[in-house]
Amino acid sequence: MPRPRFAVLGAGSIGCHLGGHLVAAGHDVTFVGRSAAMATLAERGLTLTSSTRPPVHLPPDRLTLATGPEAAAGADHVLVTVKSADTEAAATGLAAHLAPDATVVSFQNGLRNPTALRAALPGRTVLAGMVPYNVLRSEPGTVHQGMPGRLMAEPDDALLAAFHEAGLDIEARTDMSEVLHSKLLMNLNNAVNALSGLPLRDQLGLRAYRGCLALCQREALAAYRAAGVAPARLGPIAPGAVPFVLGLPDAVFRRVAAASLRTDAHARSSMWEDLKCGRPTEVESLQGEIVDLARTHGRRAPVNARLVALVHEAESAPRTWTGPELYAELRAAR
Repeated sequence: MPRPRFAVLGAGSIGCHLGGHLVAAGHDVTFVGRSAAMATLAERGLTLTSSTRPPVHLPPDRLTLATGPEAAAGADHVLVTVKSADTEAAATGLAAHLAPDATVVSFQNGLRNPTALRAALPGRTVLAGMVPYNVLRSEPGTVHQGMPGRLMAEPDDALLAAFHEAGLDIEARTDMSEVLHSKLLMNLNNAVNALSGLPLRDQLGLRAYRGCLALCQREALAAYRAAGVAPARLGPIAPGAVPFVLGLPDAVFRRVAAASLRTDAHARSSMWEDLKCGRPTEVESLQGEIVDLARTHGRRAPVNARLVALVHEAESAPRTWTGPELYAELRAAR
């Protein structure tokens, strides 16, 4: 059986991480991304690093690079890793070139991307996927995985076999809607981390910042209950118990949630990177999603709404917040 051919649509940090490991395992991968990013890869190649594995360097001559969706025409699997705000445009561009039997897999933050892709690509196979860990560009041409974790996706034998061959730990799930709702609970920390200016391990080690996340999650869980959503349990702690655990004293939290702190000293959220680079953030697809869901079911989510506003302010006028400052600001919003 021939190996599947891959295209990565939106070859930023996550896209280069996934596609790079596939290339290292000998798979045919086309990276489709912004001109500047592709020019960097054409000059430097791609280096994959993590805190647990030796670095892998792929020289430029091992990379197939492109800037337009037409380059995905021959792919059997297209991994979509664009920002949520770019999903509709990416799908529209892909529609004219996608092979009729190609499979599209969304490895994006947020809840709505698989639905948006299916709407723009009628009759095509679109699968939901989830990346549980953060990947950031540590320097030009290098992407760094800052914590361990298991990828998840709807069942597809060829996809799972290729990922396993590439050393990418992945699990087939038939409950991806519940998985994505659970992932969103974790992603609500992206905004808190971005405004803290701290590495994730340092930020999560401080009770006041965890209190901010707990406030966000309590609103999200209330909105989920109103919507009849039961988020999947993805770790040792049930989603409904996480806000309580986040509020524990620092020393107790470190013992109870040791697995949650298995990040290296430099790991930060992708939203922190967006603010640092002057790019629009995905806060509307994270905190904004909770605000919309709550409103739909006659509820309010003022803490999440305030964080949306603070992140938008930081997009134009960067500011870092101490834990006590941010916690007081969010409590006042309730």
